[in-house]
Parts: sequence; C-alpha cells; structure tokens
Amino acid sequence: MKQTFKEINIRTDALAKIAQANQIIATYQAQGYRLTLRQLYYQFVSKNWITNEEKSYKKLAEIISNGRLAGLLDWDAIEDRGRQPAIPLQFRDLEHRVESALANYRLPRWADQDYYTELWVEKQALAGVLEPLAHEFHVTLMVNKGYSSQSAMYDAAQRFREGMGTTGDRDDDVRQTEDPWYMLESERRGALFYLGDHDPSGEDMVRDIADRLAMFGVHDLQVTKIALTMAQIKQHNPPPNPAKITDPRAAKYIARHGNSSWEVDALPPNILVALIRSAFKSVIDQSKMDAVIAREKKDKERLTKTVSALMAGETCDDE
Repeated sequence: MKQTFKEINIRTDALAKIAQANQIIATYQAQGYRLTLRQLYYQFVSKNWITNEEKSYKKLAEIISNGRLAGLLDWDAIEDRGRQPAIPLQFRDLEHRVESALANYRLPRWADQDYYTELWVEKQALAGVLEPLAHEFHVTLMVNKGYSSQSAMYDAAQRFREGMGTTGDRDDDVRQTEDPWYMLESERRGALFYLGDHDPSGEDMVRDIADRLAMFGVHDLQVTKIALTMAQIKQHNPPPNPAKITDPRAAKYIARHGNSSWEVDALPPNILVALIRSAFKSVIDQSKMDAVIAREKKDKERLTKTVSALMAGETCDDE
C-alpha cells in the first residue's frame, strides 16, 4: 500500500530511480516475494542502473526512504528482517483459535525419512524468502548471522543427534575415551543445506559448521552449500564486490578465486527457491511424505467434526 506521510520535493533523477524500483518491486510481488533494501540494491546493480559501491547503496537507501514517505512506493514491498517485533499470540475468539490449530497441525513428516534435515542461512535478510520453504518442507530454519555462536551450535548438535537417532548419554566406561560422546550408530543420516556468501568467510563457514557439529558428536552428516557457488556465479552473473583483504582467510580465498566476492542475496529469490527445492527433493522419499500428509488431512477432518459438535453443544447450552 502506498501512503503519503510527508511532502518531499524529489529531484527528477531520484524520481527515475523510484520508477525503476517500482518495476523491480512489481516483478517480485508477482512472485509473492517481499524485498529487503539490500536485495533491491543488488537488482539495481545487476541491471547496471547504479554502481556497486557503498555510496551508491546509501544514496539508493535515501531515495527509497523518501519515495515511501512521499507515497510513491508500496510500504509492504520492502521489509527489514533485522528489526522484527515480538508480538504476543492472541485470538479473536475460540473459533479463531481452532482455525489456527487446524492450519498448524502437523505430524512429524520426517520421522520415516532416511535423513534428518535442516536449512541454514548466513544472513538474516534472506529469512523472508526461506521461511515459507522451511514451513513447506517442515524443517528447522537456522539463521546464523555469520559464524554461529557456540551455544547455537551446541543446541543444533542436540537437534541433529536426536533427529538422526544417536544418543548423547555418557557412562563411566567411556568418560576416558577421546570421543566426548558415547555414540550409537546413526539410524538416519543428516543433511544440512546451507546458503551463504561467496567470500573468504562465507566459503569457510561450511567447514566451520561441519567441524563444530562433529566436535559436539554429530557424525554421518552431509553439509552442502547450495548457494552461493562459483558455478552459480558463472551462470547468473551476480554483481561482484571486492574481496575483504582484512579477513584472515582472504589470502587463501584470493589465491583460489581472485579479488572478487559475491553476496548470496544478490541472486533473485526465484533462483534461490529453485535451488532449495531441488536440494530437498534429493533427500525426500516423497511417497512416505505423502502418506504422512494424508494422515494429517484425516486428523484435521476428525478434529473439525469434533470441534463443530462441541461448539454446537456449547451454543445449545448457552441458549
């Protein structure tokens, strides 16, 4: 929705940028996506409408802000994933609560699968694109915000070990072994799908995740970076950034990839969605998943009938 909150005298060149922004926004909205400011910026860069440098980003941010205040850009089109309020859960009435319960009712869809799977992303800005997919495939979405903390990695290890059917129990006979965890053979394999930048740290994070989860007792785990890869960079040609030479991993990265780096959120959401769908389909036994979904449907039908009968009884009692 476009709403005017302030009268602003916007220059002709800025109006042209706002018109271009509306073109990009219309394309994203047609696909059901909202943009972060960073994603909008990368679309400008990829179309050669602005240069890829910090001053261009700041200038575009000012233009977009003024355009929104002046009623020239849709307020719902651009989101700030880093500043989300914690709103208490509430319902209009009992019927509303029942509708919510039915909409969110799910059985453990991965219980009979060969893999326990999670989706991880380096950057908060992409959470809006990934959350619907995590919900669709019924997996945990982990936003790392760079290198993850030890607490978050420890908690993740517990999820993987539980999901994979291993045990973390210790006993006196194994306290002296080099492995800090007493491990049973995994009942299932683990698959962790990761999205991160192609830069010195982003390339190293996959190793870091695998190493630290192994340290916390997660074995037989497949960690796959599904974006951003060099093959995808060559195929989709996202705008490059200079590699961060102050990064302690820069020398090794530059020796292998050169002086440029690329951010994963420069890829359009539809491409990211396709990559993620392909990754999940590679590990899902769809017939087993469909069977669970069918059981959910039957449960919902039973619950709907039960609640309808109860509500009808309450109405009669009230009268």
